[in-house]
Amino acid sequence: MPVNLLPPDPAELLPVAGVRLGIAQAGVRKANRKDLTVLLLDEGTSVAGVFTRNRFCAAPVQVCRAHLDAAAGIRALVINTGNANAGTGAQGLADALATCEAMAGLLKLEPTQVLPFSTGVIMEPLPVDRIVAGLPQALADADEMHWVQAAEGIMTTDTLPKAFSKRVQIAGVTVNVTGISKGAGMIRPNMATMLGFMATDANIAPELLQALTTELADASFNRITIDGDTSTNDSFIVMATHKAVHPQITTLSSPEGQALKAALLSVAQQLAHAIVRDGEGATKFITIQVDGGKTNEECCKVAYAIAHSPLVKTAFFASDPNLGRILAAVGYAGIEDLDQTGIDLFLDEVQVVTQGGRHPDYKEEDGQRVMKKSEISVRVLLGRGSCSDTVWTCDLSHDYVSINADYRS
Repeated sequence: MPVNLLPPDPAELLPVAGVRLGIAQAGVRKANRKDLTVLLLDEGTSVAGVFTRNRFCAAPVQVCRAHLDAAAGIRALVINTGNANAGTGAQGLADALATCEAMAGLLKLEPTQVLPFSTGVIMEPLPVDRIVAGLPQALADADEMHWVQAAEGIMTTDTLPKAFSKRVQIAGVTVNVTGISKGAGMIRPNMATMLGFMATDANIAPELLQALTTELADASFNRITIDGDTSTNDSFIVMATHKAVHPQITTLSSPEGQALKAALLSVAQQLAHAIVRDGEGATKFITIQVDGGKTNEECCKVAYAIAHSPLVKTAFFASDPNLGRILAAVGYAGIEDLDQTGIDLFLDEVQVVTQGGRHPDYKEEDGQRVMKKSEISVRVLLGRGSCSDTVWTCDLSHDYVSINADYRS
C-alpha cells in the first residue's frame, strides 16, 4: 500500500491548451494492459528535458537527446512501458528511431520532431512492431482531458497512477500546470527509474525552459531515493505551449517568472513525493533535512548517506529507534573535517543527540513513538555553516525484496 497517497481525481486535473494525450493496449509485455501512451503537442510548443546520468543509458534517451539538440520543434512523444529498450545495442537505437519514424509518418512530421521513451525490463529487444501497430489506437484516443489515463499507461511496478495540477495567475491571466510521473523502484537521484512529463500553457521565452527544467529536477526528482539504483531510462520533460495570453515571461527573476516557477515546482515535488510514497514495499515516507553545512553539496552528501543506508531504512521499517545507524551514516558521508561534537539530531520534534552524544532527556520510547508513524522527519544539524538541503526517501521492507525478485515473472 502506498504511504498516504490516493489515486488522482480526473476532475482535479487541469487541461493544458495545446496538449492531447492518448493511450492504447499494445501488448508490449503483457496483454490487456495500458502500455502505450502518446502526447501530441501543438506547433510552437517549447520542450526541454533532463535525462539519466547513467553512462549505460537506454536507446530512447540517446534518441531524445539527439532530437532535442536538432531543434526541429517537438510535436509528439511516444511512451511505452513493459520494455526499457536498454542494453540493446545498435538494434535498440534502430528500434527507437523506427518508433519515431512510424509516429512521424502518421502525423506528417519529421522523425526528429518525435521523442521516444521506454520503461520496463532491461536487455530485452523492443517489440517495435507491436508499438507501431498500437499507435493508431493511441492517436484515436487523444484528448486534452486524458491525463489520468496517460499516468496509468506509463506505470510499471507502480501501484497507483501519479498526476497533479496547479493553477496560477500570471499578469491577471489563468495559467495551468499539469504533470504525470511513474516510478516505484530503481529510484536514485541523477535522475531519480522514473519518467516525468509536465506541461503548462504559460507563455515563457523558449530559451529559459532548459535551465528551468534542470532547476526543477534538482529540487524535486533529484532529491528522492528509494533503493539507491540509478536507472538507464530516467527522463523528465517540461513542455510550454505558450497558449496563455499574458505577456511573455522573459526572465525568471520577475514576479511573473517566480510565480510560474513556484507552480511548476509545486507539481514537480508532488510528483517526486508520490514516487517515494509508492516506493516498492514502502511503509514510511521519510524527510531527511540536513542544516548547518558549509555547502549545499555536503548537506546532500549527508542526507543521501542516511537515505541510502540499508541499516537505517530497515530500522525505520521495524519502527526500531536504533538511531546510532543515522550517526554512523553522517560520519561516513565524506566530510573529512567533520567535528562530531557539533552534531545535533532530531526525530520529528524529539531531540535524540546533542553535541555528538545522546541528549540527556532522550527516552527510547519517545523515539519509538515517532518511528511508528507513517511520515517521519529526520533533521541533522552539522554546526558548520548556514547551508541546508532536503532529501525524501522511504523504508526498506520484505516486500521490496519480493517485488524485485519476482519482477520478470
